[in-house]
Amino acid sequence: MLNQIHHGTPGDTPLVIVHGLYGSARNWGVIAKRLSDERPVITVDQRNHGDSPWHDSHSYEDMAADLAEVIAENGGRADVVGHSMGGKAAMVLALAHPEKVRKLVVADIAPVGYSHDQTQYIDAMQAVDLDRIAKRADATEQLARQIDDPVLQSFFTQSLDIAGKRWKLNLEVLKREMDKVIGFPQVSGQFEGPTLFLSGALSDYVLPDHRPAIRQFFPKARFAKLAEAGHWLHAEKPREFEASVRAFLNA
Repeated sequence: MLNQIHHGTPGDTPLVIVHGLYGSARNWGVIAKRLSDERPVITVDQRNHGDSPWHDSHSYEDMAADLAEVIAENGGRADVVGHSMGGKAAMVLALAHPEKVRKLVVADIAPVGYSHDQTQYIDAMQAVDLDRIAKRADATEQLARQIDDPVLQSFFTQSLDIAGKRWKLNLEVLKREMDKVIGFPQVSGQFEGPTLFLSGALSDYVLPDHRPAIRQFFPKARFAKLAEAGHWLHAEKPREFEASVRAFLNA
């Protein structure tokens, strides 16, 4: 079972938030707490991330099955928000288990394969000498030798267990399964429920050319963009992201 963090009071249809690659349930804490004023919110650590179990597979079919298990344990039906890799897992969940999803929000990703290879970040994390880490800043200093962006340096160190001298990411499996992560599985069926594809206006992850594939799987898909936001739209524009999700779920 995936590790879960619960916000709010159980009762109504819960909202399950699914993070992206190298993320965790805790990354979504502020947005989850704010949205929990109207509904119970559950953030999860996906397999091979955070405090969830490690597995040899990191396929979207397996990630969708993990999410279906979480929803079954929490009332049997949920609204789902997924970002990037989490968005793909949420899409496969909705297609494979449509009865478990009431409304779906897909954040800055489409049901297509990409060429955005992310293994350079795994190489950077594996290059960190964990024996020389006494505090998070020590890891940031080492990561800075290979990753220029301070935001990404900070993001990656959130998945570092300082005391245990280990990454809370199954880096070997994520690297081996990267083709699956940046791809999209051969799936069939449709999800007939309300679906919002919410993208960053500065991002190139969801393009007009992707709309036929999206419509094939999600015939009721609606599209919206957050101005001045890129792929990390929820981190760059958290209040606008929260407002968009809230308006969609309450419609």
